[in-house]
Amino acid sequence: MLLIPAVDLKGGKAVRLYEGDPGRETPYGDPVAAALRWQEEGARLLHLVDLDRALGKGDNLEALRRIAQGIRIPFEVGGGVRSLEVLREILLLGASRVVVGTVAVKHPALLEAMLAEVGPERLAVALDARGLEVVVSGWQEAASLSALDLLGRWEAMGVRTVIYTDVRRDGTLKGLDLEVVARVREAWPHELIAGGGIAGPEDLLGLKRLGVEGALLGKALYEGRVRLSDYKEGVF
Repeated sequence: MLLIPAVDLKGGKAVRLYEGDPGRETPYGDPVAAALRWQEEGARLLHLVDLDRALGKGDNLEALRRIAQGIRIPFEVGGGVRSLEVLREILLLGASRVVVGTVAVKHPALLEAMLAEVGPERLAVALDARGLEVVVSGWQEAASLSALDLLGRWEAMGVRTVIYTDVRRDGTLKGLDLEVVARVREAWPHELIAGGGIAGPEDLLGLKRLGVEGALLGKALYEGRVRLSDYKEGVF
């Protein structure tokens, strides 16, 4: 199972939000320094999120560009990718994959257009939810669709990578709700990356037992609960 550090950007800085609340952030300084740190500790892929763009409050394009120029490992970018123009802009930065969330829930025709343009290898879909209750627009708006129903629709459309985040637990270090992750795993037969509240190695073990292909790590890394250097080449 691949261990994937997340670097969330807000106001040009690396931050972690508590339960997805923009008003409850913990700052972690220079995002380039964070990205370089995880690279040096053995990460094989970085997950970058532009929180400002997700919330409709500008973007962190310059900081993303500096990260792209400073690292040598692949990275994916999500947060506010709601047009083909933004998709192309991120790929021009050198991203190996773009992550879309709101578009996949609210604008399936645009998701199909994105898949047609770049293919499923370069487009992942974010399933952001409070348990199984889907949220969109920077986690600020509840959607009326079932998470499990969405997975079936996305598979039929050709999506092959889903990133599930439990917003209730993200940034809390409370541990994963593995029962919910198990339901997502059962409903999604392709590549699944999961996160939201990972508190330590026991959560990683739980994900591995469920057959999840990737673990998304944020605060657990920043607070030293998980050390990438303890795992060979960032793999658990």
